[in-house]
Amino acid sequence: MQPLRGVTVVSLEQAIAAPYASRHLADLGARVIKVERPGAGDFARAYDSRVRGLSSHFVWVNRNKESLTLDFKDPRGNEVLHRLLADADVFIQNLAPGAAARAGLGADELRAANPRLIVCDISGYGSPGPYESMKAYDLMVQSEAGLLSVTGSGEDLAKVGISVSDIAAGMYAYSSILAALLERGRTGEGSHVDVSMLEATVEWMGFPLYYTYDGAQPPPRAGAAHATIYPYGPFPAGDGKVVMMAIQNEREWAAFCEKFLKRPELATDPAYATNAERNANREALGAIITQRFGELTSEQAMELLAAIPVAHARVNTLAEVWRHPQLAARGRWHEVGTPAGPVPSLTLPGLVTGEPRLDPVPGLGEHTRAILAELGLAEAEIDTLVTEGVA
Repeated sequence: MQPLRGVTVVSLEQAIAAPYASRHLADLGARVIKVERPGAGDFARAYDSRVRGLSSHFVWVNRNKESLTLDFKDPRGNEVLHRLLADADVFIQNLAPGAAARAGLGADELRAANPRLIVCDISGYGSPGPYESMKAYDLMVQSEAGLLSVTGSGEDLAKVGISVSDIAAGMYAYSSILAALLERGRTGEGSHVDVSMLEATVEWMGFPLYYTYDGAQPPPRAGAAHATIYPYGPFPAGDGKVVMMAIQNEREWAAFCEKFLKRPELATDPAYATNAERNANREALGAIITQRFGELTSEQAMELLAAIPVAHARVNTLAEVWRHPQLAARGRWHEVGTPAGPVPSLTLPGLVTGEPRLDPVPGLGEHTRAILAELGLAEAEIDTLVTEGVA
């Protein structure tokens, strides 16, 4: 299940968004050449040292790649990069705004030299526009996209606990590149993919945006509960553990009242008969539901919810996710090599046929000499580039 075998991706990437997109392409069989700064490399390599001395971010998004160190600001390094792109299928970059164009790596210039090339630019806000030159880290984009306005509890805003704007941009880059490869197969022509973190995140904000359509009040911050559907969120059981549950329709609500709350009359109580009423009266209803949960252990509560059935879940810690029985039952965990030894790796969602591709996470510049030799550089030339810090 590696449909992208034979596709070469050159990625001038750093942090999360572009590496996440290119890793997905690599998981599907593409050859991904990751271009990094000599000496330091992708700065995500130094975010932390939690995985046997390696960065958790870097290990996550950089398996199945080759690392080429190259100073593309040096004319010799820039010439090498252009030679590499002459035969590439895809070029991805998420440098600072304008940096790629200044280095002669703009989409128009590259596609003039290689019309089949698909160029994917990933940026914080896109160009043109008043924000095009602004730095755009994940939290900044979450803020600009309105995500923080609906995340948190009451007056206390909170960021999403993962790099959601980076991931959103990476996934739209990935899917857009796949679409561009299909289009190229039909027309023979490459294309320019332009993805902004802001636009990717705002696309994911569709529900709260439409909820506030035409000046309507926005959904309140509701912590771990749903902002507009009730009951839908966490409830503490009598043993101190938290159970997450959700009612999605009136049929479930009636069954929940009868079989869990043991109060069937609540199903038709005018204060709780529809979701709109339950949401408006969530404080009073919450007291009733919380009291019932307090009479049960978390296991007893989940057994009753499962018997109705009503959607429910444990609130797992990350340690518990590593041991999640469903992931184990589906064989999702494998091993991937790293410079510090093998570590567990979750395979790409959706691929269930055949063995997954799990080539190692590369060391900095691990493949530099081999790639330069592929391009026809003599050993003495390579030695010079490495010695002088160009490669």
